[in-house]
Amino acid sequence: MVAQGVAAEPTDGATDGDGYTAIGAGIALGLAGLGAGVSQAAIGSAAVGMLAEDGSKFGVALIFTAWPESIVILGALPLFL
Repeated sequence: MVAQGVAAEPTDGATDGDGYTAIGAGIALGLAGLGAGVSQAAIGSAAVGMLAEDGSKFGVALIFTAWPESIVILGALPLFL
């Protein structure tokens, strides 16, 4: 048997490119999170070691630890643009 019918017209205004936009934004956020996690592992352990040797460098350790997290924030920008 041959199925007969009419393909439904898209009614929500979505185009073929909208799916690729969402996939691209998801890939950007996922790779930014992955890169930040990898760098956070190395930087976090180094910061703990630095604080164990000299507790007065807490501010420097905090800045270096928070820096990779800004990468995720920049990776999340395509979700909103």
